[in-house]
Amino acid sequence: MTDAGAAADCARFAPPDERIRPGDAAHYVPGQPDMWVFVLVEALIFASYFVIYMLHRVQDPALYLRSQERLNAGLGVTNTLILLVSSWFMARCVQSSRERRYDVAFRQVLFTMVLGLLFIGFKLIDWSRMVSEGLELSTNEFFSFYYFLTAIHVLHVLIGFVFLIVAAYQLRSPLRRSQEIVETCATYWHMVDFLWVMIFALLYVIR
Repeated sequence: MTDAGAAADCARFAPPDERIRPGDAAHYVPGQPDMWVFVLVEALIFASYFVIYMLHRVQDPALYLRSQERLNAGLGVTNTLILLVSSWFMARCVQSSRERRYDVAFRQVLFTMVLGLLFIGFKLIDWSRMVSEGLELSTNEFFSFYYFLTAIHVLHVLIGFVFLIVAAYQLRSPLRRSQEIVETCATYWHMVDFLWVMIFALLYVIR
């Protein structure tokens, strides 16, 4: 490999604070730009779902209030805390990777995966309880929104596991470590967490 090629590889796999000039640090955006475009598109799509939900809610607020009372708020709060903690672990993973503590970063990705599995497990328990009580997709308009929003979010969580696996794969071997890819994976996971916070607020909190 030529000296120029080696220098290019070092720049690619170096932590962000070594890849950018000090004057550019304030303008540094973690991860790949394509992921941020994707996050923006996803945010706009979910925002349209939220607007439609609110427009329907104002037409029959009593129905929505009665339906919300049938939700298990404890499970909702638990799942919210689980995802917030998972997001913290993923943020710590990025920082550990920047500091080249790759073994620590790898473990933090694994912790994030475990919490993601817990989130899905609790959501399945919640769905099972609701169905057993006769609260199904066709019960009323609120539960149609509830199942649609929570199911599409779980789908995004499952996709998030692909990104977490990619991050773990990157951190596992010195031959393929890319800080940019790790940050890209973390960006997707943070988006998933943010979307759940919004869904939780709409379905469980707003009265």
